[in-house]
This record gives sequence, structure tokens and C-alpha cells, in this order.
Amino acid sequence: MLLKQQTFIRTNTANCNKMPKENAANRTFERPDQSLTTLFGRLTEDLTELFDVKLQLLKTELKEEASSYVGGTSLILGGAIIGLIGFILLSAGMAFLVSILFDSAGSSPTVRYGLGFIITALLYLITGTIIVLVAKSRLAKQRMIPKRSADELKRDVQLLREKF
Repeated sequence: MLLKQQTFIRTNTANCNKMPKENAANRTFERPDQSLTTLFGRLTEDLTELFDVKLQLLKTELKEEASSYVGGTSLILGGAIIGLIGFILLSAGMAFLVSILFDSAGSSPTVRYGLGFIITALLYLITGTIIVLVAKSRLAKQRMIPKRSADELKRDVQLLREKF
């Protein structure tokens, strides 16, 4: 991700180098008779260009984050399907095992199997609820705003406040 951002910045820097060889320092010395409105207009253009580059960086960073989430989500989904098959087989085996514990009660096989499946289902419901609550609290702590871009924008705003 860092490599892509550096490439993006280098590309934009290269594009800036293709612009006329006039820079802010040269403009001031070459044309001392410029009005304040002209200078303010150029400042506004430069700031607009700066924020356009920052916005492009933010877009690139968000795209990379989104593709990372999509890749991770597909792996989780595949693992969940395989896990679900194993879970179903394990549940059936546990239910039959619990039903054997009721063998000495002298009840019919139907009642024993029913109790075995009910007890197994309750164990899974409790475990699943705990897992969902833990996952929900972890997701609530996660930030969706890219930290580096947000920090960069804060620094730019602070710099502008100090200069003007």
C-alpha cells in the first residue's frame, strides 16, 4: 500500500514537473506589479491543486482498504462454509452422544434423541451469542477512516492556519 502511495506521489510530482518552469518564488520576482487579487487567485489555485492531490491519495487509500476487506471477506466466507459442514456433523454426533446419557432413564428413543438435540442446540446458542457479542464489540472499535490520510489533512490544515 505504501509503495502504491509513493508511486502516486511520484507520478503527480512528475506531472507537476511537466508544467511551465515558473514557480511561486519566480513569479513574485518577475512580476512585482501584480495585484493582491492576482496573488490571492494563484494561492487559491495552488491550494485547490494541493487538496486535489490529497483527495486522490485518500481515494487510492480507500480503494486499497476496500479490496483488502473484500479479499478477507471471501476467505472468511469459504472457511465459514467448510466450518458449517463440520459444525452440522459435530452437532449431530453430540446430540446422539447426549441421548446415550439418557439411556438409563428408561425413556423411549425418541424422547432421548429429542433431549439430546435440545441440549446440544442450547449449548450452541449460548456459545454463538457470546461469539457475536465479542465480534460486535471488536467491530465497533475499528475505524473506517484511513488514519494516514486523516493525519495528513490535519497537518495541512494546521500548516495553513500557521501561515495565514
